[in-house]
Amino acid sequence: MPWASERQRPRIVIVEDDPMILELITTRLELAGFQTFCARNGRDGLDRIQHVRPDGVVLDINMPIMDGFGVLSHLKSAGSFYPPTLVLTARNKPEDVKAAIVMGASDFLAKPFKDDQLIARVGRLVRKVSSLRGPGVQPLRPEASSRCASNGGAQPGSLVSDSLTVEI
Repeated sequence: MPWASERQRPRIVIVEDDPMILELITTRLELAGFQTFCARNGRDGLDRIQHVRPDGVVLDINMPIMDGFGVLSHLKSAGSFYPPTLVLTARNKPEDVKAAIVMGASDFLAKPFKDDQLIARVGRLVRKVSSLRGPGVQPLRPEASSRCASNGGAQPGSLVSDSLTVEI
């Protein structure tokens, strides 16, 4: 995705505790033109989301300190900034998908995933945000101090996730 400048590149916060998966997601999204910012647990993810004010979030469910459901719940109850969120997890039972969507997730992708699926889904999150803001309107957000450390068609009321459809 070509972007005219660094400031125009969509910002994506990745909240994932597995360093290999985090590196994979980060690399794929950076190569696709996104700016990435990472957190290794849910609590750090909430902090990163509030400071970066990203265009989208890629969120794992099974993590230490605070899981992805806790992140979604906190964002929903806080009533503050709530970016579109792609839940990317090995938990793909219909009740997990439904719970994530009811808690505010915009999309759900099961692990293992294909690179093109990830990029397409994140791109869709960013397009949703852009269409809501209108052309050329960028949110105000402070610069984040660091990004990622390498070590470290459905009907309304339903969600299609790969070959799984869940009624909500």
